[in-house]
Formats: sequence, structure tokens, C-alpha cells
Amino acid sequence: MKVCILGNGLISLTLAKSLINQGIYVDIFSSNNNFKYKKTQTIGISKSNVDFFNKNILNIKNLLWDINKIEIYSESLNNEKILNFNKQNEKLFSIIKNYKLYNLLLTSLKKSHKCNFKKILNPKNLLKKDYKLIINTDIFSPYTKKFFHRRIKKDYKSLAYTSIIRHRKLKNNIASQIFTSKGPLAFLPISNTETSIVYSYNGRDELNFKKIINRFNKFYKILSYQKVSSFELQLVNLRSYHHKNILAFGDLLHKIHPLAGQGFNMSLRDINEILRLISLKKKNGLDLDNSICKEFEDSMKHKNFIFSNCVDFIYEYFNFENKIKNNTLSKTVRYLGKNYTINRYFTKIADSGLII
Repeated sequence: MKVCILGNGLISLTLAKSLINQGIYVDIFSSNNNFKYKKTQTIGISKSNVDFFNKNILNIKNLLWDINKIEIYSESLNNEKILNFNKQNEKLFSIIKNYKLYNLLLTSLKKSHKCNFKKILNPKNLLKKDYKLIINTDIFSPYTKKFFHRRIKKDYKSLAYTSIIRHRKLKNNIASQIFTSKGPLAFLPISNTETSIVYSYNGRDELNFKKIINRFNKFYKILSYQKVSSFELQLVNLRSYHHKNILAFGDLLHKIHPLAGQGFNMSLRDINEILRLISLKKKNGLDLDNSICKEFEDSMKHKNFIFSNCVDFIYEYFNFENKIKNNTLSKTVRYLGKNYTINRYFTKIADSGLII
């Protein structure tokens, strides 16, 4: 069995490695062979997805920094803590640098005889090749513009600014997020001396990044900043997941606000489902074909749509509070967060996704 993957980003390589581990040959086509991640980019991976990654894809334990506690604050309550998640010294999720994970996957794939990297010379002829299944993760692919342009899209009209700070050494296993009047600000530890910062800024005035960090930082004695980078924020859900034997995947399939750190986790759950469907095909002696595209859409489309809109609801919830200049909503969250059952339920959803 052979599968074609379009695109060579992090999701593409993760998917390719998971398929190879199932004995499937993979051809990866890309129009950009010099693809690189910025060193300030990090991702959070939930505990259940870390376990899935280590078991089914690649052992990444040495690259992870474990988070044991999450604290949520609100500027409308004078930066008072309104939510607190922990599992009694168990990790809730882990942080990893994008480029380190990417390089590890790339090195592993290049060593495998079941994986070939190819450059797209004539995209129009790709469909004529003998691939029963093509998985498209490339938002710039001609097939994206032709077959996957219909989407439910929301522009947040804001930018996410990211950087990594170096600071005095401390036990650094608590992730913090502050809902400021201009958007959520997250402090995500990656070592005892470094912390990743993601600030989703919806203000119209020019952002003074260091000034904002200094204003809300009460956790670290900062020594230096890495270069600040930014990207636009959107909510995207594709209306149709596939066209014949071409299946959309990764950021092409869905994009969400980074406030909950769930974008990569959603794609890992998608990969988990793909592997489940492939396992069923193999168990029944069936080859991979376009039927898996429809089965995947039927299984995951409604889950991804509901989950992504739940994340959007959280953003709009606190955004509405800032608009009306009333802290009643934060007080409500603080009250609900004290309920053990509700707190455990929120933690479970963040770890394994929405259970329907």
C-alpha cells in the first residue's frame, strides 16, 4: 500500500511517520524543500496525545517539558486567579519546540526506505499517478484552491505574537494564561530557564511587546527576549473533507484560536482516527481507497466543528466581558472552577477532546 502526502509541514511528517509504522509506503510531495520553523514557535501536547505519539509515531520524551499545573487569571479582576487545573503531581500536558520535533521526524523519515521526498514539478499530472489515497495538508496546493475552497471562516482581526524569554532559574512547571483587555496572554514553560510566550493581541494601537509582558509578568525575573514573531488568527472549518480520493488534513482542515493550545492536538486526534480506520481495512483484508475519506469525514467532521467552536466560545466569552467592562463573567468562571466535578470535566476535555 502507498499513500501520497502533499506538504512537508509538521502535521505532514507526523502523519507520514504514523503511516510508515503501519507498514504503508509514503511519497511526500512539496513545492518548498527549504521549509523551516522559527525557533520561537512551540506547541502544547496533551497527556493522552503524548502517550499516543510515543506509542504510535516516535518517542519524543527527551524533547518534552512537562506541565503539572495550569493557572488562569483575569485582568478584569485585577489579575486574580479564576481557574486552577492540576492532577496531583501528574502532568497535564507538555511543551515542545516546533523545530526540534520537525527535525527529529525529518531525520527519522529520511532513514526509512518506505518514505520518499519528491518535489512537485507538474501538479496537474499528480492525480494521474497510481495513488489510491492522497492526503493534502498544503494550503497552497492547486488542489486546495480547486477542491477545498469552501470553508466556514472567521477572521479574529488580531495577531498572535510569540517569543521565548530567558529568566532566572526556577522550578518551572506551571503554565499561566491571563485574559487581558486586549486578548489572552500565555506563559508556557519549556525549561527551568526558558518560557514561551504567546500573546493574542486584538488592539488597534501598535503593540509594545516587552511593555505588555512586564506589565503582566509576576512569575519570572527576565534576562532576555528572543526575536518576536507574529501570525494572523483565524477560525477555519472546511465544509467538505474530501474530493474523490483526496483527503484534506491538518491546518487545511481546521484552524482554531491558540488560547487553548489545541490546534496540533486536534490533528493528532485526526491521525489517531486515520490509523483506526486503516487498522479496520487491514483486518478485513481491504486496500486503502477513497472510501476511507468518507469514513473519516463521517467520524470526525462534527467533532472537530463542535470542539473548534467551543474554543471560539471561550475567546468570545472573555472578549464580551471586555466590551461591556463588567467582571461578572470572570466571577462566574471563578465560582464554577471551584466545583471539583466541573473542574475535572474541563481537564478531561482539554486532554482528550470533546467526547460526543
